[in-house]
Amino acid sequence: MTNKKLLITIFVLLAVAIAALLVWNLNQRQELNEMVEQMTIEKEELEEEYEDLAIQFDGYQQMDIRNDSLQDLLSREQQRVQDLLEELRQTKASNARRIAELKKELATVRAVMKDYVRQIDSLNATNARLTIENQQVKEENQQVKNRNEELTQANTALTETVTRASMLEMTSCSLIMLDKNDKKTRMASHVRKLQFDYVIAKNITCTPGIKDLYARVITPDGVLLGESESKQFPFENLYIAYTLTQQLEYTGETYGGTCYCPLDEDYEVQAGFYTIDFFCDGNLIGSFPFTLKK
Repeated sequence: MTNKKLLITIFVLLAVAIAALLVWNLNQRQELNEMVEQMTIEKEELEEEYEDLAIQFDGYQQMDIRNDSLQDLLSREQQRVQDLLEELRQTKASNARRIAELKKELATVRAVMKDYVRQIDSLNATNARLTIENQQVKEENQQVKNRNEELTQANTALTETVTRASMLEMTSCSLIMLDKNDKKTRMASHVRKLQFDYVIAKNITCTPGIKDLYARVITPDGVLLGESESKQFPFENLYIAYTLTQQLEYTGETYGGTCYCPLDEDYEVQAGFYTIDFFCDGNLIGSFPFTLKK
């Protein structure tokens, strides 16, 4: 083969290789564009789900909820949904990891809202039943009225017993901020551990024994503190992440306990408004706000 033919052969092979590389690069770009397009669609769908959830919260806020504590919890969850929705809108479609986290957080908020809705429905049903009973009492004679009052008192006592038996109730929770030497501090920049002192109310109808207590600490930007795939617990037919857990032995009497939340050395503590939610026996038993100052 002459040098000229050899050069021609080399040029042909180079041309084929370049053409193949261009085709491969074109395919890669097309696949990347399709992935971005798919993530854009998923992000838009997730935004619609958050917007629908926000509308649901608006609807429940219009209801006559005769429970200040429940009303406050509902308002905080509503604000949390608005904050997460705003974050989602500002998140790029290419940030698949954060979109997945926001999708998982949506499932958690829905589960918590489902529990609030159950409580609202229970309150409304109780109020409706009592209203009917009171009307009947007014329309009947004194003898029947007395009898109905006795039945109402018995039903009320039974309702209160069933309610107490259904779940534990955490009545208070206080925060102590500790530095790296486990000394108390008031500055967020010095905090290396959070100490929560809590009280669970007396409940003689609750089955005594060892119970698992789970806590979720939500940071000012709506992120779960210490989230990990290995740290999950069952709640409302889902498995949701928790920040910390501990076992306690409950006897039915008032229980005072302490739990700790150590912070990673490289974790930068934010100043601002936090929330800690406590769960036990598959129920949300307490939710408390706290603030870390600079």
